[in-house]
Amino acid sequence: MKLAQNHRSGELVAVFIPDEQGEAIRDLERAREDAKKAERVVRHQLSKFLLRNNRRYPGRTTWNAAHQGWIAKQAFAEPAQQYVLSDGLAAVEAATLRVSQLTARLRELTVGWSQEPLVKALQAMRGVEFVTVVTLVAEVGDFRRFATAGDFMGYVGLIPSEQRSGPHRRQGPITKTGNAHVRHVLVESAWHYRRQPRMSKALRERSVGVAPQVCAIAWKAQKRLHGRLNRLIGRGKNKGEAVTAVARELAGFVWAISREGKLLVS
Repeated sequence: MKLAQNHRSGELVAVFIPDEQGEAIRDLERAREDAKKAERVVRHQLSKFLLRNNRRYPGRTTWNAAHQGWIAKQAFAEPAQQYVLSDGLAAVEAATLRVSQLTARLRELTVGWSQEPLVKALQAMRGVEFVTVVTLVAEVGDFRRFATAGDFMGYVGLIPSEQRSGPHRRQGPITKTGNAHVRHVLVESAWHYRRQPRMSKALRERSVGVAPQVCAIAWKAQKRLHGRLNRLIGRGKNKGEAVTAVARELAGFVWAISREGKLLVS
């Protein structure tokens, strides 16, 4: 009775139900995300063990081949500490291997997926690589259910909250409603727009076979989002808040590409 009354008053909201393959891809990308979190945990534990023992890596970039080689060369006088080091290295290697295997399976199983053209097209955008795109597409499902870019931004919780009192209107932090997986990857991608707009070799390779109108949207996004981020930071805006604002606009460009009729060059 309650559902019937809500339906009559128009208060029921339709939800998207993914097909079996889409749901399976979503489960796989979430398993990879869990594996990535586990990898970060074991890396953090090993790093803090080394810091506690005053072992500081002299390089700037960590967890590359040079950094891992430096860790492997560390030696401790106490056998217990040496065992902790070797165990930590083994845990990191196992976690990294798991992430690599899940990523490979994700690439393999998205071939032939009904959403494969959209996965390919969205990679023409800067900072939006394969895993990010699969997360977006698998979590969102059908972008056509969002009539406007603003609807999509609201769905991922990137719009500011509002407080109204009479004629006064005050905006607060983002709502953080909706899909947290999509919001997270959009914010991470938005950090890439700190750099000057350019077509890198990797971006050119990802754009091969993508329709020209999609590439035009991606290039427009580069120029606009870079300028927007610099203006916000230049006005004294906190970097995190500025990047979140850019992520909101990035969501709009993702929505725009999803609405294109022709995504790939035939």
